[in-house]
Amino acid sequence: MRWISDFHLHSKYSAATSPQMEPAQIAAWAAKKGLNLLGTGDFTHPVYLAQLKEIMAPAEPGLFRLKSHRKETEGEPTMRFVLSSEVGLFFKQNEKWRKIHLIIVAPSFAVADKINAAFQPHGELKEDGRPKLWLSLTDCIDTARSISEACWIIPAHIWSPWFSLFGAFSGFDSLEEALGKSISAIDGVETGLSSDPAMNRRVSALDQVPLISNSDAHSLPKLGREATVLEAAADIEAIRSAIRSQDPTRFLYTIEFYPEEGKYHYDGHRGCGISLDPQETRERNRKCPVCGKRLTIGVLHRVEDLADRPESESPREKIPARYLVPLIEIIAEAMGRRVEAKGVTETYDRLIAAGENEMRILIDLPPETLAFFVPPLILEGILRMRSGKVTKVPGYDGLYGKISVLK
Repeated sequence: MRWISDFHLHSKYSAATSPQMEPAQIAAWAAKKGLNLLGTGDFTHPVYLAQLKEIMAPAEPGLFRLKSHRKETEGEPTMRFVLSSEVGLFFKQNEKWRKIHLIIVAPSFAVADKINAAFQPHGELKEDGRPKLWLSLTDCIDTARSISEACWIIPAHIWSPWFSLFGAFSGFDSLEEALGKSISAIDGVETGLSSDPAMNRRVSALDQVPLISNSDAHSLPKLGREATVLEAAADIEAIRSAIRSQDPTRFLYTIEFYPEEGKYHYDGHRGCGISLDPQETRERNRKCPVCGKRLTIGVLHRVEDLADRPESESPREKIPARYLVPLIEIIAEAMGRRVEAKGVTETYDRLIAAGENEMRILIDLPPETLAFFVPPLILEGILRMRSGKVTKVPGYDGLYGKISVLK
């Protein structure tokens, strides 16, 4: 069956996360978005894990469903979950402090319990849904895999400046430096919102590594802003195998933000309102031209630093990517209002009720069908998005970029 999956999200127990990020509400919003496979997020948090055990029931091997949802009697399963968590690793390697975020997927509650017991000596798990662990990347991988070879290991948002595998300020310069000869120990890497697969393919070492996309959602409307689409049986090992295969008949495509919309695409200094492309940053010796402080080096710059291929020589993508602008952003631009405005949210809900879910509206339904229920200017925005006719203002230093479909 086809899975539109989002493995990386957070519960209300993570810092800077909406109190609405509860499993039942997450599932309801995921259905509006068109997702059918979710990570739970934050299984390392003891209170949240206890809640998950109460409200979730085993479904197919390694998959879970909410007990409050009816059990399907026929056809394909509806919303499914895998047990997932993101951990922050802090350690010193090669005389440099590293800060790496890692996604772990556990195949069962028993395995999740053992992982938490193993992590507890290295950090206080109940302080944050994304715990801070004083543990190296390789030690963390070895710990999880020694508990169960069925655990997935996926470095998160690998280009983010501050907390990632290749981050400009605390990451590594190569997979070999980070993992030694154990590159096969990871199931893939998450490209993050500020990069896309084409950017990653400029680094030839990543050819052997599946590139997946997730939302890293901290609030309900952000679910599915990036996602991974797979064709696999309802079984956690079959889903994992589809990812690792890089076979386009099983790993169908990723759903992408335009990377310019990500909040670390360009270099810059938010305090001074300075946004620069990599060449401008090099000309200024990585210093803010206003105040002279160090610029935050963005993802595009970091990719160029590590790339061993020019853009023109990057290989053809193994797995297609589809670039979407969230429907609520298209509606807000068409109406000339903020995404939080009541009229915008009411229009969004009305379109979802008519079109079934957001992915169907943005990707699947033909224009003549959309025309029956989508106002003309919003429809124009959807069609321009589908054809890539967008205007981009890159994000920088923690500020999201702007993608316009109507200007």
